[in-house]
Amino acid sequence: MATSLQKSVSALLRDWAKGDPEAFNEAAPVLYKDLRRLARQYLRKERRDHTLQSTALVHEAYLRLAGQRDMRWQNRAHFFAVAAQMMRRILVDHARHHGRVKRGGPRQNLPLSEAIEIRESDRGLDLLSLDAALDELAALDTQQSRIVELKYFGGLTIAETAEALGLSHATVERDWALARAWMFQRLRSE
Repeated sequence: MATSLQKSVSALLRDWAKGDPEAFNEAAPVLYKDLRRLARQYLRKERRDHTLQSTALVHEAYLRLAGQRDMRWQNRAHFFAVAAQMMRRILVDHARHHGRVKRGGPRQNLPLSEAIEIRESDRGLDLLSLDAALDELAALDTQQSRIVELKYFGGLTIAETAEALGLSHATVERDWALARAWMFQRLRSE
């Protein structure tokens, strides 16, 4: 059932990219539900007093995604890859704005994700530091940076990440392990 649903959503996204406005309306409820699930998963990793709610995050990402007129959606995984990138941008922009509002107040801390698997006692990770580290990783290896982004911000599995990037499962697993190690070293040095 899930596979046929994914295929139908993928087909609807491709039809929407070809100019069928009804295709997006048909796929929207499923996509929205999945975006809400991803936003809740991600924000669960945030500190308890975070001012951005999952509903606001998903609405902002959803509006940006719905506004993508020239996007050539390949499939459902591609949609969520773009969604992950948008959620990252929204969260980083929110963190920057929040810091400006507080006039240099403390940066927003996130508990370290199981996705990155950095195990230290309750140490928090600054979202802006994570963003900077991802940018540095992208300069070294764009593919590894995209894998971290999809896994951490998008909540995609290895299989979904492989599909979204058009890579083999083994390549994603290998690059994920390398990227995690690099991120661990980079973030630990702060």
